[in-house]
Amino acid sequence: AINRKQEFKQTLVKKGATIGANATIVCGVEIGEYAFIGAGTVVTKPVQPYALVVGNPGKQIGWMSERGARLIFTENGLATCKLTGEIYHLKADVVSKWNSD
Repeated sequence: AINRKQEFKQTLVKKGATIGANATIVCGVEIGEYAFIGAGTVVTKPVQPYALVVGNPGKQIGWMSERGARLIFTENGLATCKLTGEIYHLKADVVSKWNSD
């Protein structure tokens, strides 16, 4: 038997993340800002900000806005939240909110 009773790993859930009912998050994993974890999902590795993850094991299937709307990106890497009109940018598999300032 492996005795790890004294081994603790930090699990970090960042601002705005949504975790569905009965989801399992393995210790030591980080859930990024505004990530969306579907109900019953088993998360075994870090989740990027704005990622939509479902299944067992958890697999990223898309991207979500800060308000929980699915983001569909154009060839130029831009998506608009259908709830707020805010624009998001996808570059090198990283999503960020577009700042118009």
